[in-house]
Amino acid sequence: MDEIIITAKSEMTKAIDVIRVDLSTIRTGRAIPSLIEHLLVEAYGSKMKLVELASITAPDPQTLIVTPFDPGNAIAILKAIEESGMGFTPGINENIVRVVIPPLSQERREEFVKLVHTKLEGGKVMVRQVRHKYMDTIKDADNDEDTKKRLEKELQETTDKIIAELDLLGKKKVEELLTV
Repeated sequence: MDEIIITAKSEMTKAIDVIRVDLSTIRTGRAIPSLIEHLLVEAYGSKMKLVELASITAPDPQTLIVTPFDPGNAIAILKAIEESGMGFTPGINENIVRVVIPPLSQERREEFVKLVHTKLEGGKVMVRQVRHKYMDTIKDADNDEDTKKRLEKELQETTDKIIAELDLLGKKKVEELLTV
């Protein structure tokens, strides 16, 4: 019966992973490859993630260098970055795309903090849905009341730990955003 707790924890951890990736796409005013690595680029007749088409490095806190594996994709990469709506203005120099990350205004930082909180709340909802699903499983199982109470308590403790992890992720991201 403890496999219920293990399975629930596994599903809750997946929610953390989703939120972690989601938070990495919020720009903090610093150049980090995860800002653009998931952008879809039109290449070879289909849409592909930028990270599949090029290496992305951050030589300094304000610049990303995108080096296409196939130099023929440089223009498509430039176009995808321009159309991303992230406010970046990339340039090409000898098939290398240089992306300068503009500093964030205080107003923009505050908008991103709100976005972080929204994404965190979405993650918490996912975790609570998993908890609810497994609470029902525990209640429907053929066990004595003591076992059910113990499993419910373990499930709640697991949920609390996962939500605390989410809060910590959010706190770190907010600190990054507010650091000028």
